[in-house]
Amino acid sequence: MNKKDKELIETARKLIQKRFIEGRHHIASVLRTKSGKIFSGVHVEVYVGRITVCGEAVAIGAAATAGDTNIETIVAVDETGRIVSPCGMCREMIADYSPQADVIILKDNVPQKIKIAELLPFQYEQ
Repeated sequence: MNKKDKELIETARKLIQKRFIEGRHHIASVLRTKSGKIFSGVHVEVYVGRITVCGEAVAIGAAATAGDTNIETIVAVDETGRIVSPCGMCREMIADYSPQADVIILKDNVPQKIKIAELLPFQYEQ
């Protein structure tokens, strides 16, 4: 964990404080690409849960829209600012876009940075 990683966490916390809406936006995700650009997103909840989109997917979509998907580090936080680990689908998406990406998670209540491959050791293959 370096200064840039701590800034990424703080950016995610500020975003969820600003954009939290009960029943709509519970998670904020922020990523930094290898080019140094920052992209963010909030999870978009829909009454039909199956079409709800996670914050990580929205942030990755923002990066893809800008043509910069080489993710260096990504983090997600809940409405309290607590770091949350990506769900299985988001792990697949992160690994698909950037197999070498780092993910900030909580381990023993301490923020740590680990490789996406550690969170998803047997990634889906076509």
